[in-house]
Amino acid sequence: VEIAYTDLVQYLNQHKNVPVFAAALEGKPFSGANPKNGVLVIGNESRGISEEVMSLATNKLMIPRIGKAESLNAAVATGILLSQLTL
Repeated sequence: VEIAYTDLVQYLNQHKNVPVFAAALEGKPFSGANPKNGVLVIGNESRGISEEVMSLATNKLMIPRIGKAESLNAAVATGILLSQLTL
């Protein structure tokens, strides 16, 4: 896994040809498209993803919920979305 520390908005603006998948409550339910590349953006549990970053997302993904849980923590959401992106 490649990890890079950089200004996310600047990076996304410099790589407009790369799809950006963002976890969002108002996103679409998602299951396996198996993209060849892309950036997965997960916000923290309290603030989510900034409006500026969300405006650069090409795909807003929602994890369907069953039950009364308000949200998933970032690690769990990441695992679920990565598993769906790679199916």
